[in-house]
Amino acid sequence: MQAQNRPARRPAGTGSLFIREDRGGNRSYYAKFRCGQRQVKRRLGPVREAGTSIGLTKRQAEAELRQVIEREVSAPATARRISLTEAADSHIDHVENVRGRKATTVDDYRSMVRVHLVPFFGSRSMDSIDVQMVEDYIAAKLREGFARKTVRHQVTLLHGIFGHAIRRGWCATNPVAAADRPPVHGTSPDIHFLEREEVEALIRAVPDDELGELEGVLYLTAAMTGLRQGELIALRWRDVDWVAGVVRVRRGYTRGEFTTPKSRRSSRAVPMADRLAGELERHHRVSAWTEDDDLVFAHPLLGGPYDASRLRKRFKRALERAGVRPVRFHDLRHTFGTHMAAAGAPLRAIQEWMGHQDHATTQIYADHAPDPTNGRRWAESAFGSAATTPEAQRLSKD
Repeated sequence: MQAQNRPARRPAGTGSLFIREDRGGNRSYYAKFRCGQRQVKRRLGPVREAGTSIGLTKRQAEAELRQVIEREVSAPATARRISLTEAADSHIDHVENVRGRKATTVDDYRSMVRVHLVPFFGSRSMDSIDVQMVEDYIAAKLREGFARKTVRHQVTLLHGIFGHAIRRGWCATNPVAAADRPPVHGTSPDIHFLEREEVEALIRAVPDDELGELEGVLYLTAAMTGLRQGELIALRWRDVDWVAGVVRVRRGYTRGEFTTPKSRRSSRAVPMADRLAGELERHHRVSAWTEDDDLVFAHPLLGGPYDASRLRKRFKRALERAGVRPVRFHDLRHTFGTHMAAAGAPLRAIQEWMGHQDHATTQIYADHAPDPTNGRRWAESAFGSAATTPEAQRLSKD
């Protein structure tokens, strides 16, 4: 970015107003002034370009500058300068103990602060971090190769930390609110899934040992229901409803403990094909763990949860033995979504079965859904063999 139109020296206490242009050519007014012993920089808004009615005129920017200075100067002084680390610890303790966030979520927050936020912002106090620093952080993380969605999660946590700090009088403004966040719409990531023949080859490749006894039906259940790995590990026999023909998702298993579902939508009932119902019934007959609260995919000797890391390693080796291209265990979930869409199931129903929060996530399977407009027939009519076009037929008659 480059600064433009730097003004002449202004009277003391009135700050300075300048224009900054970003890499996309968009120009914005910025204010810079001193408040006590610290220098403050704020984005005021976009510059109104000639012939438009959007943005700030110079006079409006000057007025906004005066208001910003007045708000900053009149804000109550804090007893001491609070660092980002202190504010983050306080915020995370609050969401854990007051808001009741899950332990896994709290662990993720602490990891984000430790691995990403603190190394970048260092020991700066909350009131010394401005909009430009936040946007610099976003740019740095994108350059490091992090996905836009991942960076947005990090910045959302930072926004929450600042909101917490403002409520406690540790800073006056939230610079994240004014920062440009990386958009995530418009992305269409490739998904990986197995064809039906590949699923069959995978099941045939499970080893003939005590774990192999349950792995075949486990892989089939994953591919035919779309349950997440933790949901499969936590599945109980009471959750398999043979009469209604559904598998009910009521909990998950992660980081060594059973948890409530990932979100409200994650509590759901997934349709169960006849073949899967038969395989689960057969597995029930041979399993040593068949009480209602026993795990469907319990360790055959111990009855406890199947170790997730071991499951993924054995899954990878089974793929190799089957000669199937390498995919993740999670791609069995994509296998369900893709094949259900290809069979013509409504995307709205697939969203419910997979427990997606919004339809945008489910939309990745839309490319595999049948064309309701029968567009292939129209394309063939418009661009088919030249010998069958009306013009070609007329010429042949002439």
